[in-house]
Amino acid sequence: MSADLDYRAERRADGAAAAEQRRLDAQAADERRAERTRAADERAARLQEQGRAEQIRRRTERAERRAQAFTPRSVYRTGTLALVIASGLASLPAQVLHFVGISPMLLPLPLALEGAAWVMAAGVAYADARALPGWVRWLLRTLVLFAAGFAASINYRYGLSLKGLSSSDASTAGIGLAAVTLLGPGLFEIRQWVSTLAAAEGGSEGRAQRRHARTRRRHHRPVAKVTDRLLSAAPHGSVSFEDAWARAWEIHTGTDEHGMTPDLHRRAVKSATELAAARLPTKPDTNPKKTTDLITCRSMSDLRQSAPAPTAVRLPRPVPVGFLKPTQDSKPTTPRKPTAARVSAAQSARPRRATGRVPAVARTPRRVRTTDELLTEARKATADWSTDQLTADAIRKAVRTSASNGRMLRDTLRAERTTSATSTQGEAA
Repeated sequence: MSADLDYRAERRADGAAAAEQRRLDAQAADERRAERTRAADERAARLQEQGRAEQIRRRTERAERRAQAFTPRSVYRTGTLALVIASGLASLPAQVLHFVGISPMLLPLPLALEGAAWVMAAGVAYADARALPGWVRWLLRTLVLFAAGFAASINYRYGLSLKGLSSSDASTAGIGLAAVTLLGPGLFEIRQWVSTLAAAEGGSEGRAQRRHARTRRRHHRPVAKVTDRLLSAAPHGSVSFEDAWARAWEIHTGTDEHGMTPDLHRRAVKSATELAAARLPTKPDTNPKKTTDLITCRSMSDLRQSAPAPTAVRLPRPVPVGFLKPTQDSKPTTPRKPTAARVSAAQSARPRRATGRVPAVARTPRRVRTTDELLTEARKATADWSTDQLTADAIRKAVRTSASNGRMLRDTLRAERTTSATSTQGEAA
């Protein structure tokens, strides 16, 4: 009985597993279908977006072509080509009729003559595009002029030979045919000239570059010569012009900074130094040596040389004369010999103060005293001074030195007296 129950349980388990597998398979199939549908939708959307972008691009191009159809450049180029074709169609039949009238065998001659003119004109355009030498282009232009001139002369004679026309009408027809024959190559040559000049100019930017190059060469001719030599020495195309110019500038001026020279560097350093000095705040000059030098340059009483003192003349003492009395005594008097006046130089204890500024060459240079000499003089001058009297200003005036030396002497003398007093007290104890 238990075996039957186990069999049924296994069958139910197998059925449940099979049902679960079928459910999983169905779910996987649904996911694959959804994935394929989503990929197809994305592809269709992408194609639709590309179609719209292509349509917008074509519309934009058509709008640009319509906008450019009537620009001066397009009108000139298209109009020139139209006039060239019209002149060829007007001049070629007259030449054909002229040569065929002579002989049918001459039919290829007008085609060769007209074709030669246009081939030479195309050769001029090719020479301009390839930047060939000028003599090649002028040779081709000469051949164009010769072929067009010969065709114009033939058309002129053909116009004069037309029957049924008056002489003035025949002359007008001949001149018109000759002018049309020359018009085509002439317009084509003018169009080529304009195109070449426009390509050479390259707009405002190209003109500015060429103007700058001319100005640079004119202002820096030595550098330009060195640049040309570097370019000619290097293989073609291996060194650019700007690299050669930078190297030539460094060779000529010694600096790799364009526009700067040694003279400009010196001026820049000088200007920077002056600016830094001008920005510093002004301070009073406390240099004692400079103050002493300024004092010695003045005219003061301590100068060693002064103006000589004036000499004094001792005159005779006057004799008083009585009022209302004769100046001469009635008694004869013996005449006295005149006494010579004594002249002596005035002696002055203090030298006369000089007036005005004494030149440096007339001044006697003062010897700079050493510290030991100053200290010796200060000791002698302050031997009987008390300690309270030892001030920097008093010592400076006594020794006649600078303020800084006065402070130094004050400190030294006070230290000596303090040391001496201390040693005296120690000995007494």
